[in-house]
Amino acid sequence: MSSMCRIFVSRNLVRLPNLRRFRWSIQRLAFLVYMMPHRCTHHQMFNLSEKIPEYLETKCQSNPNSAPGLSSHRECDQTDRFSWIGSNIPCFKLSGKQVNVLTEPTQFFETLKLKARKSRKRIIMASLYLGTGTLEQELVDSLNEACRQSLAEGNKDFDVHILLDYTRGRRGSENSCTILQPVLSAYPQNARLSLFHTPDLRGILKKIMPNRYNETIGLHHMKVYLFDDSLIISGANLSETYFTNRQDRYILFNNCPEMADFFSSLIKTVASFSFQVNSDCSVTFPEEFGVHPYEDSDDGSRFKWKARDKVLALLRKTVNENCFNSSQSSSPKNSVCNSNPNQSESDSSDSNADTFVYPLIQMGPLGILDDEEITKHLLRSATQEDEILLASGYFNLTDHYLKLILEKSCARFKIMMASPEVNGFYGASGAAGAIPYLYIQVARQFHQKLCAFEQQKRIQLYEYYRNKWTFHVKGLWYYISKDQLPSLTLIGSSNFGYRSVYRDLECQLAIITQNENLRQQLRQEHVHLFQSSDIVSETTFKRKDRYVPIWVQLISNYIKNFF
Repeated sequence: MSSMCRIFVSRNLVRLPNLRRFRWSIQRLAFLVYMMPHRCTHHQMFNLSEKIPEYLETKCQSNPNSAPGLSSHRECDQTDRFSWIGSNIPCFKLSGKQVNVLTEPTQFFETLKLKARKSRKRIIMASLYLGTGTLEQELVDSLNEACRQSLAEGNKDFDVHILLDYTRGRRGSENSCTILQPVLSAYPQNARLSLFHTPDLRGILKKIMPNRYNETIGLHHMKVYLFDDSLIISGANLSETYFTNRQDRYILFNNCPEMADFFSSLIKTVASFSFQVNSDCSVTFPEEFGVHPYEDSDDGSRFKWKARDKVLALLRKTVNENCFNSSQSSSPKNSVCNSNPNQSESDSSDSNADTFVYPLIQMGPLGILDDEEITKHLLRSATQEDEILLASGYFNLTDHYLKLILEKSCARFKIMMASPEVNGFYGASGAAGAIPYLYIQVARQFHQKLCAFEQQKRIQLYEYYRNKWTFHVKGLWYYISKDQLPSLTLIGSSNFGYRSVYRDLECQLAIITQNENLRQQLRQEHVHLFQSSDIVSETTFKRKDRYVPIWVQLISNYIKNFF
């Protein structure tokens, strides 16, 4: 082998220790490339919103206040500016005093345990998985204690229901099911564990794809942690790193019964078409649903339509109840009719209600695309005086989002992503170790487009770095005009990438607030995050630690929709 060839090979086998592992990894990557044309269009048959309503079409105006479909933000408050979100989306009206922004993983962990121990009505949680370490056991002990205390006090209806992903929750001999088994065994009438299985992992694909890789096809990814009538919405999973040194976002809503009821119903609805875990960790699928997620003969179409109908029925029911409560109650505590939040006299009479919360459900396999549609309109309708801060733990935005940010939106953007060292896959073995290089390549391509469109001043990229930490933050902060505080935030499980939009089950909240204290908390949240970030320039991608192996460059466009 010539010296030139040796250099090429040595540089492009980064983090792949031997040729056998390299061959093994390439086989699986090649398989994903092969599956690409078969798996990327599954959402199209369910996309019922191809045509964008005229009022959503907005172009940059010399006068930013003349954008169609928007009130002048110099003449109205934040709720007027974003009142269009309330069209057919559930809405909950709160006081900002009920909302607290948590900032650190340890704070998140301690709040989970405290809320769990004090619960006497219900504990309803949805996550990707529950880990099996010491800290996770502390959380399970809190669940156990809540069950024991509630039953000792005579509350036989105490409800514990946990929804996780099937493939992630059953990975390995010790997994989410095994750590929860003692609770399921001790309280069979009160505790349930459900595992959602994507209908897109089926047939020969399910048989031959190894564990971990099969998770690229689709997951349950919602993160909702509900205790009695309070809940935490987050992007964090339930495992040790998320409790210690993996940065994420977490917002706590206190004493919000109607909002808690909605999320409890949402989780139970998804659980109704998920596998149920028995006390011996075996699983059964509910016969009453009538259609199996992967043991059928129609490529999952009947399962998807039936599951879709159940989720949409819940959303419609909640919207109708919002409207009924708004018209019947003289002082609604939690709900508004889904139109302009200010138009109801009963709403405006409640001086404590200054915050509106909209659950944005995104279930691409089922054709439910609320989060995508709202996010696209937010980006499209932003004016020249607005500023949007966007974060993604895995920067791999969909083509739609990229096009809107680059070509359609008028706002200024600051986009925060993980530096390679704080990517959760950094240093992983096998093909997974190449994933940080994939994200470098995606970021490089986006930066090149920024330069080509001469948008470097309007759109700035930032890399988050914190020694011995990893980065899992996702969401958006929206500043109207020259406001010093954000008026809107998006928070939840979505990374704004292809798999978040089309492969996984996601849930995000749009929170619109006039509450000064809550707006200050949201500002401090992103200021804290950006303090650990550095701006990205062309020089960044010329550094040696940003070198992307040739083989990753060649296949990145074919496999990026799986990550």
